[in-house]
Amino acid sequence: MAKAKVGIIGGSGLGDALCRDVHGEGVNVSTPFGQPSDSIIETAWGDTPVAVLNRHGPGHLIGPSQVNYRANIYALKALGCTHVIASGAVGSLREEIKPKDIVIPDQVIDKTHRRAGTFFDDFLVAHVELSSPFCQVLRKHLISCASAPGSDLHDSGTYVCMEGPAFSSRAESEMHRMWGGDLIGMTVMPEAKLAREAEIAYAMVCLPSDYDCWRPAGADLDKHELLKEIIENLNEATDNAIELIKTAITDFGRIAEIPSVAHSALELAIWSDRESIAPAAREHFGVLVEKYL
Repeated sequence: MAKAKVGIIGGSGLGDALCRDVHGEGVNVSTPFGQPSDSIIETAWGDTPVAVLNRHGPGHLIGPSQVNYRANIYALKALGCTHVIASGAVGSLREEIKPKDIVIPDQVIDKTHRRAGTFFDDFLVAHVELSSPFCQVLRKHLISCASAPGSDLHDSGTYVCMEGPAFSSRAESEMHRMWGGDLIGMTVMPEAKLAREAEIAYAMVCLPSDYDCWRPAGADLDKHELLKEIIENLNEATDNAIELIKTAITDFGRIAEIPSVAHSALELAIWSDRESIAPAAREHFGVLVEKYL
C-alpha cells in the first residue's frame, strides 16, 4: 500500500475552524469532474501528511446539494490520500445522543436524489460493495483515540442522509426514527460512496448540534435563543472533534500499514469487459482506475 496520507473534510463549523488553524500550502486541483469546494491545504501532523478540505467552501457558501462531491474526492485521491476523516454537523434522533456528543457512525440510509452519486456514469460499469459504508479499521482507530476529548462518544449509529436544504417535517423525523436512524444530516452521501469508488478508506466524525424536530424545544424558548444554543453546541463539539482528529492522526502510525477493504474496492467491481472499454476511459478517470486499466 502507498504511504498513508489522510484527507480531512471539514463540515459545518469544523471546516472553517480547521482552515483558520492549519498552516500549510494551499493547492488548487483540477479534476475531470470540475473544481473542488476550495483549495486543499497540505501539511503534516506528527509524521503523517494531511490534506485539509473545507466541504462548504470559504464562508460556508456551498449548500449540501451543491457540493461537488466527485471533485472533492477525486482531488484528495489525486493528492495521494489513502484515508479520509470527514466531519459533519447532524441532528440527533435519539434521546441518549445529546448535543455536543461525538458519534462515529457505522451505517447510512441514503435519501438524497439530486446529486451525482458515482464517478462511473460513462465508459464502464462499476458496482462497489458498500454493506459497511465506513472503513472499520479507521472507525476503530478514531474510537480508540476518543479518550482525549471531553465529550461523550458513541461508537456506532445510523446516519440518515437527507437532501435538504430544509430540515425534516415532524412526520419525517418520526419516520426516520422508526427506520432505525440515529442521526440526521445532509452530507455523508454520496461522499462516502465516492470514497469507496476511489479506494479511499473513509470514516466520519459526527457532531450533534441539537435534537431533530421529533423532540420539540420548549414552547417558552425564544427562537433566537434556540439558534444561539445550537451554534454554541456546534462550536463546542467542533473543538472536541478537532482534538479527536488531531490525536488520531498524530497516532496514525498504529494503523498506517493495516489494509482496508476500501483499498481494493474496484478489484471486483468493474463488470465491463476490459477489451470493450474505450481507451479514453483511462485518461478520463486517471488515478481512479490506473491500477486496473
